[in-house]
Amino acid sequence: MRARYSAYVLGDTAFLLWSWHPDVRPATVSFDPDLEWLGLDVERTEAGGGFDTEGVVEFRARFRRGDDHLELHEVSTFTRVDGSWVYVAGD
Repeated sequence: MRARYSAYVLGDTAFLLWSWHPDVRPATVSFDPDLEWLGLDVERTEAGGGFDTEGVVEFRARFRRGDDHLELHEVSTFTRVDGSWVYVAGD
């Protein structure tokens, strides 16, 4: 999760696409040039350890767009594909 957040901060399209589950991966990723990421707080995790094949991360990501300070609150699911954690979905 932290790696994907960092990829959003850095605009690293290649990493974001690589870290997305191939069954749900979008064709492209675009970034809002007016958006500035301000911080990430991981609220909780479920599973996702060294012996798990699935995991859940609840997080809050703070960002600014113009004068508006906003927050993305999501519960994300991850799974392993070929030994690497990949993003599946978020609510």
